[in-house]
Amino acid sequence: MTPATKVRTLDDIATDGHVFSIIAMDQRNTLRRMFTAVGRDAGDEDLRAAKADVARVLTPAASGLLSDPTYGVPAITEAKALAPDCGLLVAAEPSERRSYHGEPRTHRDPGLNAQWALDQGGDALKFFVQLRADRPFRAEPDLVAETLSVCQEIIDDCRATGLPVVIENLVYALPGEDLAGRVREDAIIEAARALNDLDIDLLKLEYPGSPEGCRRLAAVLDRPWAVLSAGVPFDQFTDIIRIAADEGGASGFIAGRSVWREVVSLAGQQRDEFLASVALPRLERLVAVAGSRARPWPEVTRRVTLD
Repeated sequence: MTPATKVRTLDDIATDGHVFSIIAMDQRNTLRRMFTAVGRDAGDEDLRAAKADVARVLTPAASGLLSDPTYGVPAITEAKALAPDCGLLVAAEPSERRSYHGEPRTHRDPGLNAQWALDQGGDALKFFVQLRADRPFRAEPDLVAETLSVCQEIIDDCRATGLPVVIENLVYALPGEDLAGRVREDAIIEAARALNDLDIDLLKLEYPGSPEGCRRLAAVLDRPWAVLSAGVPFDQFTDIIRIAADEGGASGFIAGRSVWREVVSLAGQQRDEFLASVALPRLERLVAVAGSRARPWPEVTRRVTLD
């Protein structure tokens, strides 16, 4: 990193109050399936247009936008759709997913590194993993160790480049397992515990299912985290943000489909009207809840430093 290089911080994707109010539209195959589910056969240009439309209307109210490098970032850049005060998080996980005997297996593309994210105009690099830290150890490969090792490689690269790193985790069902209730809560907590041991700037985590689960999550974390929406209904996610902040010390949210899901069934003026009259007020409501409830991220960072 040269002296002239700007060192970015989490404040580049946070509000003036140091809270994360981030809109997510980094879906690729998921977005295509959403179009299919409403009877629309979406081509690449349809995905690009949807992402640019969402960015244009929603990013003036957001502290950050999470988008993908395949469709989103190029379309948003070309359309100049990103609001000037909105930071950009670039999704750096490969679009190709790997598995081992039915379980997700983490890997990274070395070309999708921190400098690449900076070249995309990114203010942070986001990497998606599926970690079950409570997974019983079996014969090699050790999927837990592999995932944590990939995360460490990404962290080291981002540190050297001066770019914040955001790690997103979704837990998954082990073979023959019913991932629900306390089992799911425990899986989320144990994955967070393992990731917390790494020098990650921000964790993007699932809601563990209850206020008690959020308190358990807060007990194992000493770094900032933002709660993801996972496509739950908007009204439900509003409550999730409140509980995650009040009980879990969350520093904000990263929300996608809960805010904008209907765009896939609309086009032209109807889409614009929906984004302005429904999606934007939804986002503004989430921003207000987070602004009044979420824990400013530097408070968490100061605690780590002092301890």
